[in-house]
Amino acid sequence: MSDAVDSLIPYDEIVQEALRAVVGRVLGQVESEGGTLPGSHHFYITFKTGAPGVAIPQRLKERFPDEMTIVLQNKFWDLKVTPEGFSVGLTFNQIPSTLVVPFSAITAFVDPAVDFGLQFQTADDVDDDEPLHDAENDSPEGSEPPAVDDGSNVVTVDFGRKK
Repeated sequence: MSDAVDSLIPYDEIVQEALRAVVGRVLGQVESEGGTLPGSHHFYITFKTGAPGVAIPQRLKERFPDEMTIVLQNKFWDLKVTPEGFSVGLTFNQIPSTLVVPFSAITAFVDPAVDFGLQFQTADDVDDDEPLHDAENDSPEGSEPPAVDDGSNVVTVDFGRKK
């Protein structure tokens, strides 16, 4: 079998950008509804803490030097969505914090209420087999991170990016 021809069209980047737009549209809808999530929807968002444009408190950067997962459910405020990313207020160990996250930094978006998830590549991804970490921001009692399942509703796009 012959090797695949390298495309001069960056399909993988185009698809990743389009899927990240799904996250922006969902968060934008929540913002337009006054920051209220409909029904039992809630989101786990994993992102690279060192990615360009990410702004988080230094104590969180020290605790999560590579990647962290946040949960948007009941205890969040000031959700603002732009074409480039979002900002949101959350508490960590009862300390209010504002996070700014560009969509390009997001590596996973999960809504366990409807068993929906997206996984993304970032420019500095080298190990696609790393497990997702539990959400670390304060969440309501009894709220559990999503169980890792067979991925039947998780969309992963990998066009064989050269590493």
